[in-house]
Amino acid sequence: MQPAAMLTDLTPFLLHWAITAFALWVASHVFKGLRFGSTGALVVAALLLGLANAVVRPLLVLLTLPLTLLTFGLFLLVINALVLMLVGKLVSGFHIDGFWTAFWASIFMALLSLVLGAFVLGGSPQLTVQPMPASGSLWL
Repeated sequence: MQPAAMLTDLTPFLLHWAITAFALWVASHVFKGLRFGSTGALVVAALLLGLANAVVRPLLVLLTLPLTLLTFGLFLLVINALVLMLVGKLVSGFHIDGFWTAFWASIFMALLSLVLGAFVLGGSPQLTVQPMPASGSLWL
């Protein structure tokens, strides 16, 4: 793989990491129950939050699917708060006072990340509509 191709593949990851770190930093100034001991703790927390959202969150969503459906998706807000609290427990120098701080901070961070992502990443991913295949072939 060429170095330019590797950099192209790495750029979206770095942008998402920076957006998450910035959202965490802003949230720590908005919510007094969310604190970082150092910049290093902020950077590690942003990286671990991205990893937890990619690995742990989908498992929690799958395991709590009946409850999520029963609450019309509102339980996903609780899952976001729990993932943020998990990161707070794992990262030294990152402290969250309690569930409600994590709950409101996770909503705030999601909205801020959505807005920042729209500006920095150029909006949402484009949808592609595939036509129905001819009869006899499989459509996935």
